[in-house]
Amino acid sequence: MIVYGRNPVREALRGPREVRRIWATGSASREPWFAGSPGAKVTLEPAAAIEELCGSGSHQGVCAEVTPFRYVAGGDLLSLKEPLIVALDQVQDPQNLGSVCRTAECAGATGLVLPERRSASVTAAVCKASAGAVEHLPVARVRNLVDFLVEAKAASLWCFGAQPEAQVSYEEVDLRGGIVLLFGSEGRGLRPRVAAACDLLVRIPLHGKVKSLSVANAAAVLLYAASRQRDPVAQ
Repeated sequence: MIVYGRNPVREALRGPREVRRIWATGSASREPWFAGSPGAKVTLEPAAAIEELCGSGSHQGVCAEVTPFRYVAGGDLLSLKEPLIVALDQVQDPQNLGSVCRTAECAGATGLVLPERRSASVTAAVCKASAGAVEHLPVARVRNLVDFLVEAKAASLWCFGAQPEAQVSYEEVDLRGGIVLLFGSEGRGLRPRVAAACDLLVRIPLHGKVKSLSVANAAAVLLYAASRQRDPVAQ
């Protein structure tokens, strides 16, 4: 797998994946974090060659060959103490997935869950959009999201789904303890079966003329609300 961009390559070097080889322009190779990559072979190349290697003009002068991304099992996330889990229902835009991964990792989420079908997976574009956060965030792929929610509730987790038409504001909800925060796909929101499997549907109050937030923005609001409740001293 080829990842590209300065933050994604830097975080790959810091994360659990093996970085096998790095290609960089002369200016990018002078970044301070390159000194911490003695195990990876660095080859100097012009920007055009790096663009050809990674297939994107957004490489910022560097790309790297890394081992494939390793997903965790959904049950592994559920077995942890009072986890804060993000679940995405058929979010197919890599930019949105990457943005949610970045926020989830920064907010201290335990991990993120994706359905195996009709969902974006962790690709180089997602690594770039997440600024490398996926290297530090456990991500699980599950066959059936509703079944995962059933398992979560059996493990005493509360499942909260974000829905613009919900009667309850997220500000009224206790987000401490083990929880799953669910967000729907672009345009469609949560599928009816997934929404029905939630313990509670919550809305983010909107006061402008636009009546919806992007999935990435909605995730940021709820994740930091949960983070603030769970560790108010750190705020």
